[in-house]
Amino acid sequence: MPEAFPSPKAPSELTRQVCVISEQGLHARPAAKLAQTAQRFASAITITCGEQEVDAKSILDILTLAAGHGANLTLRATGHDAGPALDELAALFKNRFQ
Repeated sequence: MPEAFPSPKAPSELTRQVCVISEQGLHARPAAKLAQTAQRFASAITITCGEQEVDAKSILDILTLAAGHGANLTLRATGHDAGPALDELAALFKNRFQ
């Protein structure tokens, strides 16, 4: 009799709201740090600003948001490590990418 394996759990989708508190907005240096951090996770991660949604693992995509000081963004992650990914990305915003 073949051994039964439990079906893999469906990946969970989580969201987190963040605000750009840096006076310079989301410029090249923080965009690079954000993308590099996102790339460390297996989950698919996107950033939404208004009507525009981009891949959080792409520096160029992040820069196209032109998110200035005070912009409210939604981080969305789908996958087994979505929670830790969003925790780490939200911490970057909170700590002004330091």
